[in-house]
Amino acid sequence: MSELPPEESVKPQFALQRIYVKDVSFESPGSPNTFRGALKPSVNLDLNTRKNMIEDSLWEVILSLTLTAKDESENTMYLAEVQQAGIFVINGLEEDALNHTLGSFCPNILFPYARECIDALIVKGSFPPLMLAPVNFDALYEQAKLAQERQQANVQ
Repeated sequence: MSELPPEESVKPQFALQRIYVKDVSFESPGSPNTFRGALKPSVNLDLNTRKNMIEDSLWEVILSLTLTAKDESENTMYLAEVQQAGIFVINGLEEDALNHTLGSFCPNILFPYARECIDALIVKGSFPPLMLAPVNFDALYEQAKLAQERQQANVQ
């Protein structure tokens, strides 16, 4: 039997180890007065991701969602934040593929959990449910990558 060349001996590996809530917060600074008017907020969503290498081939990816809802007078009705995290085993990927997996694929897995957590917080705050629309993490990753490349080109 012949041995495989070294580059073929490490096959790409991806496994989800755990999904968990790292941090969660809900504020309703104007209540109970907030409930006296119509509950038709304008909602702003801030979305961020970050990654931490725990050890070789073991990564923590954190998806942060911050929702700020304001009334027609620009008073904050509520502020809901969640940091949904996951631990992933990722091995055998080249740097570009690894970055894409950490920046797009992993947040895509975490998003439904974060969306459900945000919705539960809002409902428990006695506000109407809010189901966030799906997010195209591939497009966000590509935009961030292009912005980083432009910034590096301007520095040089």
